[in-house]
Amino acid sequence: MNNEFKDNVVVITGGGAGIGKATAELFLGFGAKVVVFDLNVENAPAGADAYVANVTDDEAVATAIGKVAKKYGKIDTLVNNAGVSFYGTVETGSLADWERIIDINVLGLVRVTRAALPHLRRSAHGAIINIASCLAQTGMANRALYSATKGAVEALSRAMAADLVKEGIRVNCVNPGTVDTEFVQGLAAIAGRDTKEFAARQATGHMVSPEEIAHAIAYLARPGARSTVGSVLTVESGFGSLRF
Repeated sequence: MNNEFKDNVVVITGGGAGIGKATAELFLGFGAKVVVFDLNVENAPAGADAYVANVTDDEAVATAIGKVAKKYGKIDTLVNNAGVSFYGTVETGSLADWERIIDINVLGLVRVTRAALPHLRRSAHGAIINIASCLAQTGMANRALYSATKGAVEALSRAMAADLVKEGIRVNCVNPGTVDTEFVQGLAAIAGRDTKEFAARQATGHMVSPEEIAHAIAYLARPGARSTVGSVLTVESGFGSLRF
């Protein structure tokens, strides 16, 4: 797989931590040119270009993508990973909360993709990988808003795939389960839970690692996966699919 990504330009939103950072590190190891967008890029991997960009800000997104295009002249892979969670039922939170989370998790993906598409079209094997969640397919208590946005991302990924496949741009989706990141640790704190409980409820007995998600993303991005399009790759330790 390594040689397939040599000199490819890979843009990763939310690339300063967690899944995004692990993905950036993996692609750097493959010889790709990696660009990270995040609100905080202090911990972005060494060797990656890092730009502060809020995915809810049209101008910030356009400026960051413009910098990538000016430096490299193309984008080969876009990983739409930036997102936030929200704990509660359909009654929880104000409509402003709902609008904010949708703006980040769904419209943020739309903003970045729209800005990147002209440059993805310059690639010989453009690929977009959207990060949703296993909760797009599995109901879980107190995840109404988050699940709604991730269900939207999964459905949007298929629609995008249908729109773009004839242009040679493949769109796919990864549905992570409970990933051992700062993000999940924050959710545990909000819920008053210990992350050991999160690991115990997985069929495998452990949470998913960020590196496992990174490898799933890399598979979907590789030129050798040219027939994988409009697919959802679920990596969730059996949390949603297995019962014992």
